[in-house]
Amino acid sequence: MHAPDDPTDAPHGTRIPADISRPDRLLGPFTARQTAILAVSVAVLYGGWWATRSFLAPLTYAVLVIPIAGAVAALALGQREGIGLDRFLASALMHARTPRRRVHAPEGVPSLPAVVPARWAKAAGQTPAVMRMPYDGVTPHGVLDLGSGGNAAMAMCSTVNFELRSVAEQQGLTAAFARWLNSLTGPTQLLVRCHRIDLSPAADALQRTAAALPHPALEQAARDHAAFLADLAASDNLLGRQVLLVAREESAAGGMRRITAEGRALQRLDEATRALAPAEITVTPLDGPQSAHLVSAACNPETPTSQADGTEGDLACPGSS
Repeated sequence: MHAPDDPTDAPHGTRIPADISRPDRLLGPFTARQTAILAVSVAVLYGGWWATRSFLAPLTYAVLVIPIAGAVAALALGQREGIGLDRFLASALMHARTPRRRVHAPEGVPSLPAVVPARWAKAAGQTPAVMRMPYDGVTPHGVLDLGSGGNAAMAMCSTVNFELRSVAEQQGLTAAFARWLNSLTGPTQLLVRCHRIDLSPAADALQRTAAALPHPALEQAARDHAAFLADLAASDNLLGRQVLLVAREESAAGGMRRITAEGRALQRLDEATRALAPAEITVTPLDGPQSAHLVSAACNPETPTSQADGTEGDLACPGSS
């Protein structure tokens, strides 16, 4: 039996405000968006009753509009994965209308020449659409210019082996991470990215430098490790995980305010670096070339990433997901 007052057996936890991005309530429990949807629906339904009251009984009209009122109420008050049902359906419709095949072609996608047979053009399917990237460029400091969406700075985060720590250490790590969450002043995203890894460059580098090692045993060990990496590289599903921190800062109109938003995004990364240090998480901001490479890799997820690119996190074994 455990001692009832043993502090090491106490569950670790910390208080974090729930729904920190919840919109303000305008009328009772309803937000401004919900109030607008319900008010417009009530006005339309009342207008319909006013127009049909001369030849339609009130009870008959109520029976007809109850399904409509229920659907509108579900649309205004319902949620799916933390998103309002109206916004979720609007996003679903936008996704359904978005072309599935898009290419980077600022000059436009030319149509097939007239000499191509009709059956070949039909087999080729719909012409790819032009890809419109949601950012306007990357600054030398690695800040993404999102246009009307503001500016975003990215950083790479190390991982922490949480299960091997004692309860007291787990409490300290959790408290440090919670303090950073409570100190956030703007939109922040933690992204766990999974991508393919190419170990061939590392294996080749070991083979080239093995002969320069000072002892034959070290040379043999290096060659054995290079052979091991080559076997891993031959796998079809070698994956790596990368933890990214993205700090976005809203920008108003005006060039000076845009520059201020860029500096503020970088400052928030610096604040995250200091705040997450007690949680033993190393935050490494990405510069311009690194941010551009990351965006390019996100647009081409099947492109293998070299191990020398600074991948953080765990290396997934072949066959894992």
